Amino acid sequence: MAALPKRRDLGFVLLTGGVGLSVVLVVAAIAFELVRQSQLSIAKFGLSFWTNGIWDPVSGEFGARPFIWGTLYSSVLALLLATPISLGIAMFLSELCPQRMRQPLIFLTELLAAIPSIVYGLWGIFVLVPAVRAVQTAFPDFLRQLPLFTGPTAGIGMMSAVLILAVMVIPFTSAVAREVLKSVPVAQREAAYALGATQWEAIRAALFYARTGIIGAVMLGFGRALGETMAVTMVIGNNPQISLSLFQPQYTMAAVLANEFTEAADELYLHALIEVGLVLFVITLLVNGASRLLIWSMNRPPRARKVEPVAAPLGEAA
Repeated sequence: MAALPKRRDLGFVLLTGGVGLSVVLVVAAIAFELVRQSQLSIAKFGLSFWTNGIWDPVSGEFGARPFIWGTLYSSVLALLLATPISLGIAMFLSELCPQRMRQPLIFLTELLAAIPSIVYGLWGIFVLVPAVRAVQTAFPDFLRQLPLFTGPTAGIGMMSAVLILAVMVIPFTSAVAREVLKSVPVAQREAAYALGATQWEAIRAALFYARTGIIGAVMLGFGRALGETMAVTMVIGNNPQISLSLFQPQYTMAAVLANEFTEAADELYLHALIEVGLVLFVITLLVNGASRLLIWSMNRPPRARKVEPVAAPLGEAA
């Protein structure tokens, strides 16, 4: 009779292990299919596909550098803008918000995460683009000559994409950070107050305790920004160029796939687009791997210092 529970436990372990292994198999299958479907582009361009800045379907010359730049530039700027706002929302809802207001605000924050991307894109066209255009035209002439602010006064460009990405990232990052802060033991705050800490110092102690989860929330938002498609496609301008300007129309990897996949007239063009998807897949894996290394380094216990023995004076030794 004792062997029956062991058999059930073994079956449960094998079942859950198989489910976990299926995730690895799905990732490997996606990578294999992307490589297989982009063989022509890989064979013709090799690693120069990552560094070439020319995207000319007519002449059969393809390079992903403008799309890599646009994806990383817009995502990093959106993350820099969204992270402090997200942490502020998370701290307010978990530490400072009155109880009667907390649930409505949590519901509204989570509702932002449920809005479809196309709706954000429409909002960006009718609200963000005119606002960016108004701000740009209000700049003095000497400021608009700087490389960071040059570009047509159309409102469609990198700044609109960054703003809409930040708005879309905030609910994800703030929701996860809020749950992480809620999981901090009450004893951490009580110990801080017992030592005479102010409310802000007690919140800082909770933030330090939850730093690993907060980094995970930020990286989750970064991954959302990297792969966002429709909203960015509608406001970024879709011009394959590399520029530091916040007002120049640019392009992202997800946007070029959405715009040009159905227009691929020949096989090389199609394989080049699929290789763009492969590049986006690799960058996503690298970003997630880097975030895991960062979290691992933060959780790693500090090394114990080796204390050298101190030699006793000659008189004491005798």
